[in-house]
Parts: sequence; C-alpha cells; structure tokens
Amino acid sequence: MSGGVLAVLEQRDGALRKVSHEVVTGARRLGDALGGTVDALVLAAGAVGGGADQLGAFGADKVITLTHAAFARYAPEGYSRAIAEHVRAGGYRAVVFAASATGKDLAPRVAARLGVPLAQDVTDVGVESGAVTVVRPVYAGKALLKLKLAASPALVSLRPNVFTPVQRPKAGVAESAAAAVPGGGGGGGGRVTVREIKAAQAGALDVAEAPIVVSGGRGLKEPANFKILEELAGAFAGAAAVGASRAVVDAGWRPHADQVGQTGKTVSPTLYIAVGISGAIQHLAGMRTAKVIVAINKDKDAPIFKVADYGIVGDLFDVVPKLTDEIRKLHG
Repeated sequence: MSGGVLAVLEQRDGALRKVSHEVVTGARRLGDALGGTVDALVLAAGAVGGGADQLGAFGADKVITLTHAAFARYAPEGYSRAIAEHVRAGGYRAVVFAASATGKDLAPRVAARLGVPLAQDVTDVGVESGAVTVVRPVYAGKALLKLKLAASPALVSLRPNVFTPVQRPKAGVAESAAAAVPGGGGGGGGRVTVREIKAAQAGALDVAEAPIVVSGGRGLKEPANFKILEELAGAFAGAAAVGASRAVVDAGWRPHADQVGQTGKTVSPTLYIAVGISGAIQHLAGMRTAKVIVAINKDKDAPIFKVADYGIVGDLFDVVPKLTDEIRKLHG
C-alpha cells in the first residue's frame, strides 16, 4: 500500500466524535498528494454509529473497525499496540490523528512503538518531493514552523477545528475485525485502565471542539457571574461552549477542562468571544488561531485588543446582556 494514508478516528459511547471528519479530510488531502488511498480506522467494543457510514463522503476509501471488549473506552496501551500493528501490516506512508485530549496521549505512544517522530498540533499538511510536510504554530502562536517528515510512516496530529470537513466522496467500504491484543491488566487493554469518564453536563460542548467559544476572565469578579457567559453561549442555539482563563481556573471558579491557553486547551473556533480577559501571552497561545476574535474589556489598553478583529471597550455587565438579547433575536 505504497502511498496509503491511515486516519485514526475517535469514538465515545459507540458514536464517532466530530473531530473524526476533520481527520479524514486531512488524511484525504495527504492521500491525494501522495497518490494513495485513505483508510479510516476506528477502535471500539462493537459497531460504531454516529456517522461512521458517512466517512466515505469525506474521502475514506475504506472504513476499518477493530473490535475488542477492552476498547469500549480509551485504553492507552491496547489502542497504541493495535494501531501500531495495523500500521506495520498496512505499510502506510502516513498516519493522521486528532490533536485532541485523547490524540495527544495516543499519537506519541504509537510513534514510540513505531520508532518514528511525531508532528503534533499541525494546522496544514502537504507533500513536497515525495515527503510529507506540515505547518505548526510555535512560540505561543507568534510564528509558524514548517517541517518535513523524513521518516516513514509520517505521523501527524491535526489541531481541532482547523481542517474544515470537505465532501470528497469515495467508496467508504466497511470492514470489521477482532483486534488480537495480548493479555494484560484491563482484560487486554493494558496496565492502564480508564475506569470512568466524567462527561460535561448534557448538551455541553467541549471548548476544543465547539465552533463558538465564549471565555471569561478575572473581569467577571466572581464565579457566580459566569452565568452571564453561560446565557450568552446558550443564545447561540447549542453551538457555543464556555471557556475560561488560567487565572479563574486557578482560583477555582471553573474546572480545568474549560481552560483555554498554553497550559489548557488550544482552540480554533469560528468565533471566539473574550470577556473580561486581559490577554496574557499564555492565553493568546491557546486561541490566536480562531477565525474571528471579539474582545470585551473596560481597559482599552488590554493586550487582547491587539489580536481582536472586533473590540468593545465597556463594562461587560452592560455589554454582554445586550449582546445576548440581540443574538437571541437573530436565532428567533
């Protein structure tokens, strides 16, 4: 399978995660440039729904499901072993992951098993003179680094919300096989076993995957005032998530899962609304690649305004409720 590309997808509770379509789109781009096919790989305890049958529309020539009882939840060692063995057997030229919370743990494990480098959190992929090339932000997002991956297979992980899913219909032939995972702790999953996943409240989006993110900082004065941002996010009809700066997470106002920044999550939404956030370099590193940035702050000299496409200098307690009302009107 010279030139073949493998897209490693993510599922939760038997349904594909949204980022999987982005991974297939990025893999298809590499597959076309390398002149090879694209296989989409899912690891699960059984059949996967939630769009697995639609992967052909996004460019997958084949959709392979590796099943094992230990794969109902993410099993670090079991997943990495099964993927590495599949890559070796398939002779793939490149392997594409998502740079999600799961992908950032899984991709390095697979790279170590294969003995090849990994380019992580990339925002563009291509091929030059037969070698896979990638672009990734460095120096807290202030510069872009272009890398050429000389090793084979080339392993890359894609920053979520950067590769917009594109319809490129292919066959999407489905295959399913039982994964032969050697015994060990966790019934084949390895020594590390995921016992529980604490999911966000029903309907809440992950800030790393939401198309719209509304983030708050110290300017909100106290944790109870995040209700203002939750109402603004709710006005977007289920398309927005609430994020937070490191300062408020460290203060215990919001969970770490909501933190946007260098030591939190990197987000690239279509719209990022920063409310009461000064814009420290560590925060900018996590949201600089958003397509449109709106800043609301009473300090006209706040650094956040230097990266904002639109800025409102004013009291957030006056501005945000009015903005919420107008967005509600737009959504009927």
